[in-house]
Amino acid sequence: MTGGASRGLNPDSPLARLLAGPIRPGRVTWLGARPERHAPLTALDAVEITREAGLAGDHYNGRPNADGRGGKRQVTLIQAEDLAAITSYLGRPVSPEDLRRNIVVEGVNLRALKNRRFQVGGVVLEDTGDCHPCSRMETILGPGGYNAVRGHGGITARVVTGGVVRIGDAVTAVETPLPLFDIP
Repeated sequence: MTGGASRGLNPDSPLARLLAGPIRPGRVTWLGARPERHAPLTALDAVEITREAGLAGDHYNGRPNADGRGGKRQVTLIQAEDLAAITSYLGRPVSPEDLRRNIVVEGVNLRALKNRRFQVGGVVLEDTGDCHPCSRMETILGPGGYNAVRGHGGITARVVTGGVVRIGDAVTAVETPLPLFDIP
């Protein structure tokens, strides 16, 4: 394909149909923001999220890309089910504050939202990739913390439409997967 045409998975392939299939909705169980770098997260009942700045009150707030939009990591999400897995791997309780993610959800497989837009409460987000652990996990969680989080760190997202997210809000896919890549 040429001329900027998009090429990804053949939309008629069995794999594309499976990837575009239904995703069970989930719900928000925890919200948090860090007022400054390395500061503890503050647990919230609700948070305003804007397209330009991300989460209100978060240190990452207001870091625009060259296009004036927020960066790829405006919002971080993790599954409660992954917190349970990390707890099992470490043999000790792990809290959302430990992992420094903004939103904890349950009942939805965040990896099924890859290359999709999804709604969390009144906000529409777009998956931008996996949220890999950083070296601080060894300091925060102790020896083996980094490896316990590998593959279980959640996802990062960019804000498409701003709004408010509250504890208990639904998490739902709003469209089929986006093209996997473009060919110039």
